[in-house]
Amino acid sequence: MNAVTPIPSLIPDNAPFSSEQRAWLNGFFAAWLGIDGAAASQPEPAAAQPDEDFPWHDASLAMVERLELARDRKPERRLMAAMAQLDCGQCGYLCQTYAEAVWSGGEADLGRCVPGGKETQRKLKELMAGLDGERGGVTGAPAVKAAGSLGFSRDRPALATLVDAHPLNRPGSGKDVRHVVLDLSTTDVTYEAGDSLGVFARKNPVLVQAVLDRLGASGEEMVGYDGEALPLRQVLLSKVDIARPSDESMLFLAERAFDGEEALQLQALARGEGRPELAEADLLDLLMAFPSVMPSLPGLLRSLDRLQPRLYSIASSPKAHPREVHLTVSAVRWDSNERQRTGIGSCYLADFAKPGDVVPVFVQKSHGFAPPADDSAAAIMVGPGTGIAPFRAFLEEREARAAASGKKGGRNWLFFGDQKRANDFLYEDQILDWQRRGVLDRLDLAFSRDQAEKVYVQQRMRENAAELWQWLDSGAHFYVCGDARRMAKDVEDTLLAIAAEHGGKGADAKAWLDGLAKAGRYQRDVY
Repeated sequence: MNAVTPIPSLIPDNAPFSSEQRAWLNGFFAAWLGIDGAAASQPEPAAAQPDEDFPWHDASLAMVERLELARDRKPERRLMAAMAQLDCGQCGYLCQTYAEAVWSGGEADLGRCVPGGKETQRKLKELMAGLDGERGGVTGAPAVKAAGSLGFSRDRPALATLVDAHPLNRPGSGKDVRHVVLDLSTTDVTYEAGDSLGVFARKNPVLVQAVLDRLGASGEEMVGYDGEALPLRQVLLSKVDIARPSDESMLFLAERAFDGEEALQLQALARGEGRPELAEADLLDLLMAFPSVMPSLPGLLRSLDRLQPRLYSIASSPKAHPREVHLTVSAVRWDSNERQRTGIGSCYLADFAKPGDVVPVFVQKSHGFAPPADDSAAAIMVGPGTGIAPFRAFLEEREARAAASGKKGGRNWLFFGDQKRANDFLYEDQILDWQRRGVLDRLDLAFSRDQAEKVYVQQRMRENAAELWQWLDSGAHFYVCGDARRMAKDVEDTLLAIAAEHGGKGADAKAWLDGLAKAGRYQRDVY
């Protein structure tokens, strides 16, 4: 039998890769370079490593708490603690893998964490500067990512068509929540209940025009971006983030300020200091607040962060809506510095995009957040406000599965809440029809402003604690979707109290809940 020539070591031992990564890279480059031994068999799997716990991986914790929990861990874990802890995928990674890519040098962009915002970006820079000695000056090669299928990668989005974005709230509501329908029939995109949809939005054209006016530009100027020559207006609309200027852009503007005091103020803002009213300034705010600034277009565009996609929980089952995907989007608008501000993704879908417009999208696969694989298993779903989105998908999916099998599916219990029932009962007709037909076995509602004392979903959980525990003790899956820092944390605290009191878990309630999560029966989709 012919001996297999070992693959020579092309990757230094001190390169920032695991043994498995180093072996794969050795084989890849050996094959590419035509070195003998490239056809050697794959390395033996590494011995199983003990599970590593990430106590800071909790979106309800403040950053200072997360960093303290990671203080004695290896550098990439300290970087992970600076992330938003949502595993939302907007950055193209998970919190853990983004931190590892930054530490290895494979990812140079520290501004990818959309929910973490400037707090995360600044902390990553600070940590990287402080940890530079531990890196030993080693910089890894750029991260090699699989291209992925069209529509399943932020780097290769598919082109969906906007069908509709009609309001779900009734007149008189203080909110503007839209039911967004996108047509996928011209794409090969598929999805499952529990997945999210990434949307590449275009910014408010009024804001872009105001920036162009301040720069003295028409918008038709051709500029270089991503190796292409594009009109300046297009770059400002869809390529760079002008709603949240980077610290680098503030320093660039400081360099282009002809007034020394304005330059100093911009430098202070880049450090997270300076005038409080400009702490959340967009690019137009900065340009208007510092009139001596006269930036060059190429330099300004280089200094701005890339506009990141916005992710939304999918609100439909493909079994119920073939070749369509539905979203539940709350349009975000607020006033600041005598101007109305608009959420980038939400107001793009609600206000600026029109039916028939093409929208670049990609599917972000869920990490275990899905209806029970066992159709006979019970599901408890807590989703107030737009948190109802994935559970509309779950219920459509479970109803379709039951219809296909000819059997009654597992029991379903939904907790939903919002401000006022008369105005804010999202998907009311569909939900009440599910209840009437027995798809929903239990429905508990909490409309906070329909009475003098505010009522929330966690109070409804406490009121039904004994039955809730019976469901859980009988194998039910528990899901929650919504705000991470307040609602989801309150729901988890209530769940722990129910387990302690009605389940007799006492001080072991947290261990019980951890076990439920490891078994895939406690899942959260939080933001």
